Amino acid sequence: MSQSKRQLRGNGFTFKRFFIAHDRCAMKVGTDSILLGAWAPVAQAARVLDIGSGSGLLALMLAQRTAEAVAIDAVELDEEAAAQAAENAARSPWAQRIHIHQADITDWAKRQEQRYSLIVSNPPYFTPGPACASSARDKARATHTLNHESLLQCAETLIDEEGFFCLVLPEEEGKRFVSMALARGWHLRFRNDVAENSTRLPHRVLLGLSPVAGELLQERMVIRGPDQHYSPAFCSLTQDFYLFM
Repeated sequence: MSQSKRQLRGNGFTFKRFFIAHDRCAMKVGTDSILLGAWAPVAQAARVLDIGSGSGLLALMLAQRTAEAVAIDAVELDEEAAAQAAENAARSPWAQRIHIHQADITDWAKRQEQRYSLIVSNPPYFTPGPACASSARDKARATHTLNHESLLQCAETLIDEEGFFCLVLPEEEGKRFVSMALARGWHLRFRNDVAENSTRLPHRVLLGLSPVAGELLQERMVIRGPDQHYSPAFCSLTQDFYLFM
């Protein structure tokens, strides 16, 4: 069986060290989450939180990248997605470190006393419009249940004083999100603009925000080179996860 067929097998996606089943999740494994999970700064991470975990992909990627002592919480609103995330975590090499919570993050955040040195999210970003065929997919893609202001407020409640809040958004949504965050007292510390290739404008942006001011590290990456093969930068970032790297 070819690697590409193994990666797209039936109900999920096979990575080098774990498998993600996503057939009961509205949003499937995609490049956005893989980029964020491979890119988010983990060097100083002591506790990690994934907001809107879906299948649990980000939680597992960050478990792979962090030390055994690092605990990871993942919060998901949808019951079916949360159940599948819990199953994915239980089958992974990091089952003891990952804790899946089926809850509304806005309520869950208010009940927490601990703080997180790294918070990640691949959040909803489409403003409400025509409904999708699946109500679960509609909630996952649109900002009905978790708008960006609420997301920032949750991160403010849960972030450690010197922690990082990292997320991935479309380029235009990213601009608006950064403006909103700066107005609320956040500081932009990391930014990576991602384009499909060198002839196209960036279509996604990876953002790292902190409550503490500091130097901004800004980068740009293309996913594919002129030959349509994955670029060296993309391969270097994701090689610990994709089977074909």
